[in-house]
Amino acid sequence: MVKVLTVENGVQARDEIDKLVTQGYDKDQIYLFAHSDEREKDIAEVLDVETAGMSDTGFFKGMKNLVAKRGDELRSEFEGVGLSQQEADEYEKVLDGGRLVIVAQDATDK
Repeated sequence: MVKVLTVENGVQARDEIDKLVTQGYDKDQIYLFAHSDEREKDIAEVLDVETAGMSDTGFFKGMKNLVAKRGDELRSEFEGVGLSQQEADEYEKVLDGGRLVIVAQDATDK
């Protein structure tokens, strides 16, 4: 089962990630998304969680994402970590508003 949370900033993200860890999620099962690629990588690194990449989206989608617009890339990455196309569209719009999205997968989802 995939659990999705939205937060305003890195401080709130840390609090929610800590809660997920206490619920039994491993940090390598928790993905952080931000509209800015640089912001996403910086916050994920500080919080020691994952960002979606080619291993999550598949080789061909990953290659396509290298030339895709950021919104297209994000929707593809959301789908790669277990969200439906409709959910991916919805959460990409959340990112447009400056919020962060956290996606947690349980061990059976990976």
